[in-house]
Amino acid sequence: MPHTPKPDEDDLDTVPPPPPVFHVEQALLGALLLDPHRIDDVSGIAADSFSTAAHAALYAAISTLPRPDTAEHAKNTKWLDRVLAAGREQARGLTAPYLHTLVQVCPWPSHAPAYARMVEAEHARRRLLTAAQRLIHTVHDASLPLPVQTVLAEADTLAAVVDDIANRFPPRSGVLPRTPAPPPAAPDHTEAVEEEQLLLATATARPDDIDTVRCLFPDDLTLPLHAGLWQCLTTLARRGEPIDPVTVLWEAQQRGLLDDGSEPGEVLRMLAEPAGSVGHWAERALQRSLLTTAEHTGRRIETYADDPANTPFQLVVGARRALADIATVRTRWQNATRTTPPQQRRPAPATRAGPPTTTAAHVTRSTRATR
Repeated sequence: MPHTPKPDEDDLDTVPPPPPVFHVEQALLGALLLDPHRIDDVSGIAADSFSTAAHAALYAAISTLPRPDTAEHAKNTKWLDRVLAAGREQARGLTAPYLHTLVQVCPWPSHAPAYARMVEAEHARRRLLTAAQRLIHTVHDASLPLPVQTVLAEADTLAAVVDDIANRFPPRSGVLPRTPAPPPAAPDHTEAVEEEQLLLATATARPDDIDTVRCLFPDDLTLPLHAGLWQCLTTLARRGEPIDPVTVLWEAQQRGLLDDGSEPGEVLRMLAEPAGSVGHWAERALQRSLLTTAEHTGRRIETYADDPANTPFQLVVGARRALADIATVRTRWQNATRTTPPQQRRPAPATRAGPPTTTAAHVTRSTRATR
């Protein structure tokens, strides 16, 4: 008979064990409590680099309080008492026994710089994860008056985080994340399908306007049939051949677009109902493609950063490759709308100057390649 826990029983099995970085932070704080002067050997981290409020409060106290005399520190706990009092101002749950626990669990105080580097690496992963999730959230924010500009600004912020991590942990060539990239999310095609049908029909009725929307690629459309029909239209226009629903249908048959079961009569009816302008529907399709690309980029980086086995070097390489996809669509969007929104100014990294290669340079090269 299965055991049913009583209301006053604690189900300790439901409490997940702390991650490895928690123990690393304990070792680092223990080293600094044992020998406060080792703070001079620690760089690249701050209080917000720690994963818990208690550890952050302790590090802030250790790094700001005047250091004790080494001989006096070995004789009494006065300095530890001051650290505890300062730490409690930010984290009331701190206790004297916990400080003694930190001292006891530190294996080698001389390894403090190595522990700090591990804390810095884990903080970099969390920062990247947060920035990627903010980008995804922005893509789905229906309240934004200027969704493209806001999403691109958020992508710039994400790129700045990647640049800062790269300066702290210069990437190694060829080191890709070990985590497989997620498949593209399945969006709601209802609105997209209707608008793409109007695009195809209007382009069929006004073929002279097709050349004005060169920035729209077949892959920007959501359905394979629509992508194929757009390719039929652009091909016929490039050849200078007659364009009407019948000629487009024939070209679609030659390309095997009807092999998926699409009925010729349905295709003809769809192509015979134009409305609006080709430029308007093309811009709508391109905007949707940019937002979809931004979301997939955010999800790729989120997946990489959510795997603690990926090193900062791997995260930088994977994130830069993902961000290059946004750069390609961004260039076409700017060419289509004749606007160049200013990118956010990226803050200079505070520590460890890195290699001259930055995400900005990488994006520039990708942009040139698409022209």
